[in-house]
Amino acid sequence: MASPTNSQKTVSDDDEVDYSIKPEFYDSDLDDKDELWMVKKRDGRTSDAVLSCPACFTTVCLECQRHEQYVTQYRAVFVVNCKVDTDRVLQQNAMPSKVGKRRRDSEMQETGSEGSEKVNPVFCSACSTEIGVVDSEEIYHFFNVIPSEP
Repeated sequence: MASPTNSQKTVSDDDEVDYSIKPEFYDSDLDDKDELWMVKKRDGRTSDAVLSCPACFTTVCLECQRHEQYVTQYRAVFVVNCKVDTDRVLQQNAMPSKVGKRRRDSEMQETGSEGSEKVNPVFCSACSTEIGVVDSEEIYHFFNVIPSEP
């Protein structure tokens, strides 16, 4: 059996890795530093989740409150990496419909009746995925996000 030439030789042998040298980009205190940064950003307030965009995983909210009935929806006042489309106005019906999954589509319409609340769509500023809406009181309602532990 012939030995492999230099171009065919693999470089993934554990014998070639020197584990006694600390990697250049490793910081063993990074988790503690990240936690301190998060505590400082929240200013002592608690959050139900940290929300991320479902398409690019960009963080869009550090402090939010989970909806009591719809557990995949969240509301927040302070957001990051979000852009609001002020040119588009959606209207949310005040009276909930009895149709299950189709409810969101039927409640959010471009134009509607006088008794409905006007909201603007909210998009991820990194990838432009629609992630929720913002109402007239500047409360963000997220329904298309990925939650993670705060």
